[in-house]
Amino acid sequence: MTERDRLGLRGLLPPSVVSSQQQIDRFMGDLKRLEQNARDGPSDTYQLAKWRILNRLHDRNETMYYKVLIDNIEEYAPIVYTPTVGAVCQNYSGLFRRPRGMYFSAEDRGEMMSMVYNWPADQVDMIVVTDGSRILGLGDLGVQGIGIAIGKLDLYVAAAGINPQRVLPVMIDVGTNNEKLLKDPLYLGLQEHRLEGEEYVEIIDEFMEAVFSRWPNVIVQFEDFQSKWAFRLLQRYRKTYRMFNDDVQGTAGVAIAGLLGAVRAQGRPMIDFPKQKIVVAGAGSAGIGVVNAASRTMARMLGNNEVAFESARSQFWIVDAHGLITEERVDIDPDARPFARRKSELTHQGLNEGASLIEVVKKVKPDVILGLSAVGGLFSKEVLEALKDSSSSRPAIFAMSNPTKNAECTPEEAFSIIGEKVVFSSGSPFDDVDLGDGKIGHSNQGNNMYLFPGIGLGTLLSGARIVSDGMLQAAAERLASYMKEEEVLQGIIYPPTSRIRDITKEVAAAVVREAVAEDLAEGYRDMDARE
Repeated sequence: MTERDRLGLRGLLPPSVVSSQQQIDRFMGDLKRLEQNARDGPSDTYQLAKWRILNRLHDRNETMYYKVLIDNIEEYAPIVYTPTVGAVCQNYSGLFRRPRGMYFSAEDRGEMMSMVYNWPADQVDMIVVTDGSRILGLGDLGVQGIGIAIGKLDLYVAAAGINPQRVLPVMIDVGTNNEKLLKDPLYLGLQEHRLEGEEYVEIIDEFMEAVFSRWPNVIVQFEDFQSKWAFRLLQRYRKTYRMFNDDVQGTAGVAIAGLLGAVRAQGRPMIDFPKQKIVVAGAGSAGIGVVNAASRTMARMLGNNEVAFESARSQFWIVDAHGLITEERVDIDPDARPFARRKSELTHQGLNEGASLIEVVKKVKPDVILGLSAVGGLFSKEVLEALKDSSSSRPAIFAMSNPTKNAECTPEEAFSIIGEKVVFSSGSPFDDVDLGDGKIGHSNQGNNMYLFPGIGLGTLLSGARIVSDGMLQAAAERLASYMKEEEVLQGIIYPPTSRIRDITKEVAAAVVREAVAEDLAEGYRDMDARE
């Protein structure tokens, strides 16, 4: 009652004083009723209805929203983030009720420096920015991609404890090439084709200059930019700004942690990683990002010299939509070029330019097949059958494409065709598989949420000037070593989402230690780096 008096609320509320927990119980009761009434199981519309209810709570009571999310992270992370956020972005113009975040468009050229002052927060710690050009595996969703930036920042709050008043989702709208959206009268963005070339770069340059002028200590996470821009912008900004690209670097870190976990699951030490033969399906920003980072990890274990890098390079076979990438490929993507198979190797392997995924798996007999193709079902029965002849006693499958319908295969397919020994991981959540006789086939979710909140928190607390390869490597290695030996030997290579705050704390600590070791740390607020 004293609080009601202080806030001038006496007489404006019913007499009963309801505690925070009672309010949460009432809200959860509403949400659970929805589950009981959805007889058909988790359909898209049912998941979207849950998102709507959570979103309305976010609008009216942010504190309670984050309390619900933190206490039920395992249940609601798939709603506010993958896979449901994909459906949210596809339908965002119709779901839109009130703005969240900031929108910078091609029409704001020359105005961004003054625009950033329209945001009410004097301090911003984290920005997640997208241009909507490649949302998950769903393609160009234009301005509707803001949903992914909002979802990622919800996880920064829930997993890393970042103050929700100090996060900012951003959409840079440079148009869309999605014809459906260009004709949709409800579409909220610019109804014109995407800007390209230098015009595009100038807009991103202006945005970066504006946000770092107002908030010099902010960290900017780039999210779901199409491959050609993801790499180019990362190289352009990473040496001068505190930024990283989650698709290139976060996905790579989570994949490396899983690959190191797969080595441990074979009962071998992580130092044996450079001996793993890895076939990669997909040569986009995620695929090449993973191969670059994994080869660097191998090379570091082998002594970090030229011979080590050459040896690491030879452990990868990259297959894209046109088949195996070799040096004979015309117009080869410069980012994939270092990993194109040499002519001399091909003769010895019995493979050639453009060889199919099945041929490559049959001939290479890999320890791991890694899917970052965004092609659902790419790991067909024939591909999985071919993996049975792997030279490893315990082959690993990483079907990492999001959302769920884009996964290269399901855990049921993997375990039923290859057997209980396989180690399975995916990007979106799947249930474990009952193998009978009390045995369980573990479905690991190699989700970026295990790393990006810790990378952001560690960079923030260390005050590191940039996000270095070493800091990202430290994050991946800490995630890889997080699981206990007995868990890994059962095929569990990633922890449950319920431990996300503890994982984030450990990853952030590893990032801080590495930033200090590399002499990049400048401290946080009034604390110096060592402190």
